[in-house]
Amino acid sequence: MSDPSSSMRTLDVAGMPLTGLQLIEASAGTGKTHAITSLYLRLLLEAGLGVADILVVTFTRAATEELRGRIRRRLVDALRLLTDADALDREKDLAFASIVRRALGDGDANGRRLRAAIAAIDEAAIHTIHGFCQRALRDHAFESGQTFTAELTDDERELATTVVTDWWRRT
Repeated sequence: MSDPSSSMRTLDVAGMPLTGLQLIEASAGTGKTHAITSLYLRLLLEAGLGVADILVVTFTRAATEELRGRIRRRLVDALRLLTDADALDREKDLAFASIVRRALGDGDANGRRLRAAIAAIDEAAIHTIHGFCQRALRDHAFESGQTFTAELTDDERELATTVVTDWWRRT
């Protein structure tokens, strides 16, 4: 019997490909949020994407707000390191420092890109799965044949009760 952990690799957020499909599995408390903030930064700096081009989907509303705040902090920290070589040399997060060092080659453009991303972070597409589906239905109502006011529900019990009550009244 093989050990399932033997096929697991440590996530290299500074070096993993930004294209194609990547599966990242992790237990609670293993640094998923930290990894997401670093990947978000790389997508901005290395792939040249803007805040409007990146989608982050998570499970809870609390997690979306946590992610938004942590991503904003990561971007602010990256901007600070981009302009302060001494602080960059003292940075303890080596993967983060590596990402910022690679951005130094085009420092002025990346500084502008980071400032724009920080200013636009409140408009970033960071959603729960439910919220993303709701937005997709609203944004593509015509193509999907749905009404523009279609709603998703977390709990269909109230809807079922209403339908059953209406049916009993009619019959």
